[in-house]
Amino acid sequence: MNNKSTARQKIKYRIRKKISGVSAKPRLSVFRSNSDIYVQLINDDNGSTIASASSKDKEILAQKVNKTEKSKLVGSAIAKKASALGVTTVVFDRGGYIYHGRVKAVAEGAREGGLQF
Repeated sequence: MNNKSTARQKIKYRIRKKISGVSAKPRLSVFRSNSDIYVQLINDDNGSTIASASSKDKEILAQKVNKTEKSKLVGSAIAKKASALGVTTVVFDRGGYIYHGRVKAVAEGAREGGLQF
């Protein structure tokens, strides 16, 4: 069984071997579905999610823009939540997706929001 999802899973595991997030520098994990995008700030030391944002949040859902622009809004929303928690630097985990399109838009939105990675 050599399909797209198993290939992405292999890439995801390969990335996760190299990076992990700690409380001072959490991992910014991205999940992309066909219709929505979700991001989480994760502390891998105790396996907990510090903050999360998605394109299903009320203020982002109210915006009538395309999926790439919604992704940028999600990135800025997670940056806002991170700065409220006092987090300035993160480790970006693209989750096996190509750094292009919506995943790239999340990263750009987070960078514009003040996160460094």
